[in-house]
Amino acid sequence: MVPERNATWRIGVLFSRSGVASVTGTEHFLGTTLAVEEINAKGGVLGRLIEPVAYDPGGEPELYRAFARKLLVEDEINVIFGCSMSGSRKAVLPIVERHNGLLWYPSIYEGFEFSENVLYTGATLNQNTFALADFILQRYGKRIFMAGSDYIYPRESNRVMRDLLECKGGQIVGEHYVPLKADEKTLRQLMRKIDEAEADAVFSTIIGRGARQLYGMYADAKIDRSKRPIASLTLAEGEIQVIGPERCTGHVLSAPYLAAVENEENQRFVRALQQRFGAGAMATMWSQTAYSQIHLFARALELAESLDTHRLGQAALAVEYISPEGRLAFDDNRHVWSTPRIGIAQEDGQFEIAWQSQVPIRPDPYLASIRFEEPWLEN
Repeated sequence: MVPERNATWRIGVLFSRSGVASVTGTEHFLGTTLAVEEINAKGGVLGRLIEPVAYDPGGEPELYRAFARKLLVEDEINVIFGCSMSGSRKAVLPIVERHNGLLWYPSIYEGFEFSENVLYTGATLNQNTFALADFILQRYGKRIFMAGSDYIYPRESNRVMRDLLECKGGQIVGEHYVPLKADEKTLRQLMRKIDEAEADAVFSTIIGRGARQLYGMYADAKIDRSKRPIASLTLAEGEIQVIGPERCTGHVLSAPYLAAVENEENQRFVRALQQRFGAGAMATMWSQTAYSQIHLFARALELAESLDTHRLGQAALAVEYISPEGRLAFDDNRHVWSTPRIGIAQEDGQFEIAWQSQVPIRPDPYLASIRFEEPWLEN
């Protein structure tokens, strides 16, 4: 039986299940759906079920803006879970702020942002990029090629990675950007530049379809991935399945969550995801973060007893959740503490955890308290 509308907590869900980043957006959507269903199966929050209202913007910034406005104005929903890319977050942020909504944003991002209308549950650069820089230099070598999609997240991430690598003695032997919807010809030109540079590793911030094509071309080039991998912050288990696990072995991912994390909550999450969506459903950094932020929201809502933006936002800063990744809690800067990890892709499509921090790391989105030359693999 569906409850009366005024007897539910209505939330907006805004992830692209189609378009250039459809794999990531779909995983965000599935993680969100699973968490909502789990909470509702236990009676909801304070006796009221969570009622999601979902739209698919197809990866288009103008549709993100339009649907955000629809949720906030027409649907009268002020809490939104959504946006997989920085471009989509930047597109909706002015609208969310103008209408005093609250956006829960589950993606890794480039940092250098703060809003009283956003709760950031993905990793900041000090929680994934810093350890990765050390790992690349220590395991593979000092000559690094940098590739990225041409928008804010890759540009900013690569800028920080360049500074990190050069501070530690690395050499950038090439840096190239391609359009978000790059065609095959453009990607083949990039692949030639990578091959000619003879780098020890490639740091890639290319996302979506372009990334999947590039990984395929890298495999076709017969480059020894155990010695010269692509290292990224985004290539998760779901996209490896699309590309083909045998074509991705040896590549490196730095992320707070990998499906191989060993704890009881993660084992339960992986089982629940596959039982709900089928054996092919992949537990990834995208599905897990979206899942966990709904559970953080439920705890904050129980404390606030209201969807009021200020009350709910303040309550979120006071709660924590033992997630599949580990303990999650917000810092005063509205970003979460999280546990950096580095994985190497295996033949079964999963990652072997090559390194992980022993403690959660405080988010530092403005890199205000960090020295770039610090050794991060010791954390």
